[in-house]
Amino acid sequence: MPPRAVPKAVTSRPDAAADRLLDWYDRHRRSLPWRALPGEAPDPYRVWLSEIMLQQTTVPVVGPYFQRFLDLWPDVHALAAAPREDVMREWAGLGYYARARNLHACAGAVVERHGGRFPETEEGLDELPGIGPYSAAAIAAIAFDRQATAVDGNIERVVARLFRIATPLPKAKVEIRRRAAELTPRQRCGDYTQAMMDLGATICTPRAPKCLVCPLASLCRARDAGDAETLPRRAPKMARPLRRGVAFWAVTRDGAVLLRRRPSRGLLGGMMEVPSTEWRATPWSEAEALAEAPAPGAWRALPGLVRHGFTHLELELVVYTARISRAALAGAEPEGVWCRVDRLGAAGLPSLMRKLVRHALAHA
Repeated sequence: MPPRAVPKAVTSRPDAAADRLLDWYDRHRRSLPWRALPGEAPDPYRVWLSEIMLQQTTVPVVGPYFQRFLDLWPDVHALAAAPREDVMREWAGLGYYARARNLHACAGAVVERHGGRFPETEEGLDELPGIGPYSAAAIAAIAFDRQATAVDGNIERVVARLFRIATPLPKAKVEIRRRAAELTPRQRCGDYTQAMMDLGATICTPRAPKCLVCPLASLCRARDAGDAETLPRRAPKMARPLRRGVAFWAVTRDGAVLLRRRPSRGLLGGMMEVPSTEWRATPWSEAEALAEAPAPGAWRALPGLVRHGFTHLELELVVYTARISRAALAGAEPEGVWCRVDRLGAAGLPSLMRKLVRHALAHA
């Protein structure tokens, strides 16, 4: 049997990869609610909104949020004029809540600084709140067809395999970005960027890549070497630190639960929460915890823990509960609001707090 042909060097004909990919994209592009149809001009507002929502979040999760935001705020002027609390409430469940604060701030900046028109260059976009280098490149390419190189997780994987970059991430990012820039064409940059995203999402998947139907298979060094599924490689993850806290499930006789808004900075900034202590490395004694309670009462600890993982830490919460009168709270928790249990679903609680609510209702 003759030896397998060595793939042609991608760098010798970088336009060949783009041409093949665009031909494939014209036949197999995904239909996404924020994506312009063939022949349509992209809407920069939709492109920006989707790119911010898709950070660290999957397409199936984002879809309903994206449509709800469009229904409520169909353009950047409407979003900028909305109360930030309303935006935060509608964002609840998407996670990484600083993105919601920055989304609202960015809409305001686009209206105030640019008359409601998004800048068309990477540099101009990068100056807006919540838009970093990746988002600036993606929006510039997709919304304005600028020659910009956006490298998300899907594109990172495609490039690492195409050039067989064995250096583990995150150290490999510099080389991956350089190689990705070599491939970026001058024409149809928006389609090319979305084609790379689609290729990584549907063909060049993390496990069991579909190399037999990949339009870039004959150019892929990792496929030729037989180790595509092992790339990109990653440095061992550091263990996430554990933080501990105490939450207070305060309930009135008429079935209302105490909530309050968290400070605007930090994890879950600006979101509604069941009142809690700070989150720290050492456990809380009962005496320490009750000294932090929002009001005096016959507090008792519920069985079990509420566990939740953030990007950089693990959290364990003990939940204390007590029946509290509204009068007992007066002045003790000035930021507190009462919410009926049957209305908690509309309170815009983040995932951690929804988990806490379920725990409290099951054990109180």
